[in-house]
Amino acid sequence: MSIPNRFAALAIVLVTGLFIAGCGKSGEKTAPSAAPQPEAKTTVGTEIDDSAVTTKVKSALMADADVKSFDIKVETSKGVVQLSGFVDNQGQIDRAVTVAKGVDGVKSVENNMNVKTTETTVGEKIDDSIITTKVKAALMTNLGMQGAEIGVVTQDGQVQLSGFVGSQAQIDSATGVAKGVEGVKNVINELAVKK
Repeated sequence: MSIPNRFAALAIVLVTGLFIAGCGKSGEKTAPSAAPQPEAKTTVGTEIDDSAVTTKVKSALMADADVKSFDIKVETSKGVVQLSGFVDNQGQIDRAVTVAKGVDGVKSVENNMNVKTTETTVGEKIDDSIITTKVKAALMTNLGMQGAEIGVVTQDGQVQLSGFVGSQAQIDSATGVAKGVEGVKNVINELAVKK
């Protein structure tokens, strides 16, 4: 084996060892007291599994001729998949839920999708994308990294927030921040607390 190949093999072994050592460790120790337990911590391994499930669900939705929608947001927490966004009809919602349930690694599916109320013009789509961008920026500014974990979709000035966050207080804060953004007519809050 040549020297560059030996270094590559050694690097792979080291990275794999670090990865395996990091899985299952959350870095947090729980108190042995009877006090209320802090919010559940997600391990590195769980986050990787959730990311893989999210990717598989997105791929399955895109591959399905009856759904094939970029407007469906997919978030996963400990195998629970949350589908949100706006679609054209109830049939797409039903099919998306069925497709997601059929993906390996999905424990359950939370359906938070909504049917679009009106046909959207190009100008309205542009306005909605601007509102979405403003809401995402406001969430990042006001909530920091927690804001990055929140999915935002806008339809006719109605903003839908989705995803999994650490507490009810974060849900309430996100709703307040979104309502304060110019152009937002209504906020549909589909956020859930991580279990």
